This record gives sequence, C-alpha cells and structure tokens, in this order.
Amino acid sequence: MDTKSPDAFRTISEVAEDLDIPQHVLRFWETRFSQIKPLKRGGGRRYYRPDDVALLKGIRRLLYGEGYTIKGLQRILKEQGPRHVQAIGRGGPIGQAPGGPSEVASSDPSQVASANWTPPPAARSVPEGLDDITVLAAVMNELGECRRILERALEPAVEAS
Repeated sequence: MDTKSPDAFRTISEVAEDLDIPQHVLRFWETRFSQIKPLKRGGGRRYYRPDDVALLKGIRRLLYGEGYTIKGLQRILKEQGPRHVQAIGRGGPIGQAPGGPSEVASSDPSQVASANWTPPPAARSVPEGLDDITVLAAVMNELGECRRILERALEPAVEAS
C-alpha cells in the first residue's frame, strides 16, 4: 500500500493486509458497524476511502488491542461518533469511553470483579514486533522489582544505635 497516494481508495485485500486481518472479518464488521460504508462498484467490489481505513484501524485497535466488545464499540460509535474512532485509528488517544474492557456482560461475580480493573495507559501499549514471551518476561521482571520494593518497605525499621 506504500506505492499509493494517501488519498487513494483501497481494495478489501489491501485493507485486510494492512490491518493484518482476513477479508471476511472486514465484511463481518460491515454488518455490525453501519458507519463502515465502502464504495461498491460492479460485481460488489469494495473500495475503501482513507476515512474508512482510519475507522477500520480504530475498530481493530479497540477490539483487538484494547479488549472492547462489539457492543461496547457500537456504543462508542453512537455516543462519540465515527470521527472519534477514526482519530484512534490514526493513532490518537483512546480516553475513557463507555463500553470498554471494564464492562463485561457476565453473571459470574469473579469475572465482573476482575474485569472492572482497567490497566493504566502505559500498561496497555505493547511495542510492535515483540513476541508474547518477551513481553511476559519483561512484565515478570517488573513485578519482581515491585515485590522487592514492597518487601523493603515492609521490613522492620532498623534502629540506629
């Protein structure tokens, strides 16, 4: 997609490759999010405008990166509008929006309690290109350091003689 102008329309295969998701997921999202309206030409071929691509990137980021549900994302689109999600797709801040990962439709109290915790923004962003093992190892090291700090803070104070 780098050879095209930023204002050029994109095919479904180009958008799917750019977002690293299958084409059928894009078609499914069209059924769930009425704001996705690619231009359709003969034979039903889809062409996505730059705003459509930004919206899809925002949807992908919120669903896959931030853990939002489809229902929660539909609420964001309804209450804050597609421009908000497009801005997120262009790398803008997410902010605290309703329907996010902290809202869980579950009757299991243990799931609800753990789901109400929302990680701080710094903990949500994982640098691209790192595999899960690398990320988990870094988190474990950080937790170990936190434990050492807490243990030192809880040690009985040594009186100066």
